[in-house]
Amino acid sequence: MVKNEAVEAVSNAIRRSRAGLSDPNRPIGSFLFLGPTGVGKTELCKALANFMFDSDDAMVRIDMSEFMEKHSVSRLVGAPPGYVGYEEGGYLTEAVRRRPYSVNPAG
Repeated sequence: MVKNEAVEAVSNAIRRSRAGLSDPNRPIGSFLFLGPTGVGKTELCKALANFMFDSDDAMVRIDMSEFMEKHSVSRLVGAPPGYVGYEEGGYLTEAVRRRPYSVNPAG
């Protein structure tokens, strides 16, 4: 079951955006949902993707268990300038570049 606070925060951000009370050049929101398995974090993101974009495809899911080591952060956000692979970008940065209007849960 998704916590009411999370649903309320997302709902308020969408309402502000639809009412014209937020900057149209910025994302509607940036949320960090934390909690144990099975509490509804991914389901909330799926519902948000469906509501905002009418599609499950608007949700880009990244399995964060692949990025537990310090050095693996470059695979997520890309290598720094001057390093091998700099031009390629990371999983997250490339996902956002390809689909800037999407829901990007990391779980």
